[in-house]
Amino acid sequence: MPLLHLTLPLPPYCLHVGVRRLLPAPAPRHGRLSVVMRATAVEVSAATEVNTLPFPPDQAVHHRELAAAADVVERACRLCVDVKKSLFSDRRNILEKNDETPVTIADFGVQALISLVLSNVVFYYVVIGREELQRLFPSIPLVAEEDSASLRRSEADDDCNYALVESIFSAVEHKVSKGDSPLTHDDVLRAIDRGGKNSVSFDSNHATYWVLDPIDGTKGFLKGDDALYVVGLALVVDEQLAVGVMGCPNWTEDPTDNENDVNATAFSGRGVLVVSHVGCGTWSRRLSAEIDQFTRAHDIWTRCYVDTCSEVHMARYCLSDGQTWDMIPLSLLFSTTTDEHDPRDDNKVLILPVFWGSLSKYLAVAAGRASVFVMRTKATVIRKSWDHAVGVICVQEAGGQTSDWSGKPLDFAADETSRRNIYPSGGFLASNGILHDKLIEMISANSK
Repeated sequence: MPLLHLTLPLPPYCLHVGVRRLLPAPAPRHGRLSVVMRATAVEVSAATEVNTLPFPPDQAVHHRELAAAADVVERACRLCVDVKKSLFSDRRNILEKNDETPVTIADFGVQALISLVLSNVVFYYVVIGREELQRLFPSIPLVAEEDSASLRRSEADDDCNYALVESIFSAVEHKVSKGDSPLTHDDVLRAIDRGGKNSVSFDSNHATYWVLDPIDGTKGFLKGDDALYVVGLALVVDEQLAVGVMGCPNWTEDPTDNENDVNATAFSGRGVLVVSHVGCGTWSRRLSAEIDQFTRAHDIWTRCYVDTCSEVHMARYCLSDGQTWDMIPLSLLFSTTTDEHDPRDDNKVLILPVFWGSLSKYLAVAAGRASVFVMRTKATVIRKSWDHAVGVICVQEAGGQTSDWSGKPLDFAADETSRRNIYPSGGFLASNGILHDKLIEMISANSK
């Protein structure tokens, strides 16, 4: 077992997933799932669980973890949508981190919400009008982007900035409750810090942990209604990516999809929830109009596949934010266009319009909207696990391939003590798989 030092124990919470109506708890049965409420143990047979995923529990070892992750990511998307409605009325709702990237009450609120839910001792769950209680995963550590240091400073130094902490608290408090005890500001700040850089210490042994990017593409979140941003959550089990969930509230159907495209219906409408489980594929459905609205999985899930492009010059490419084509070794071989109707020959490739953040590019590849996502690393910039983990499993389970520029798989255990940093050789490459070896060969041959 890995050596873990958890420094931020959290009190038990209840997540109110639905409030349609209360029913008596199921009669006790022997089963694999034990659940607790107010110190009363209730055992629920696994056979009685409602399957909210596109595959049954007996086909997925981490079915329970994925179901919980999908639910809380969808709730986090609702939090983002709600926050965005009022975000621009007060610029105090936005901070700037040391790396000059913005962070909003939605970033902090999502991290607090997911931390509280995943660390719960008690989980109060209503699915299709039926009440369930589940013990969640308090022993699985969380590796996440934010911490509360700047919030605690602002709370102490400036009465006006206290409004920022209060806004985060308000965004979270109605989605969790601490039994009979009210949620406090400090509870929320400690929940944020559960995923912070000093909250857990690993060693070289294989570890199991959650990886969270509360909002990937915060600049897109701030830019406007149609810009993409992603809530991304992955579960690493014994150093292998096992589960992934991405929620993208602004994702819309690609107008270039034709009705024969296998993915044409996978991302129809506005807003998408994408789930992946090792060995079970990548699946998508639209975000619910209301978070407490549940429908049966087989009615709403569509399997996702990468595209089938086999020619490098005919592929559709995504670049990292702030990077240009001339920074990529392939630029020595191909010119570019951003107009898909522009005639292309063997020497010109199509660059898709900007997607904010890395995870939306992985999502585009997994959806078959893009063929390739290529990103160069810089020696001066340390790349973070949460910007890539969930994207990697979603692409791979959709039939694609990911690696660094040397062709090696990304090593999420390279940072032995914190699992926060990754060190790819040259850069990142996600593709439909068919093109991967060709692209690695071209990149290697033309790297300076």
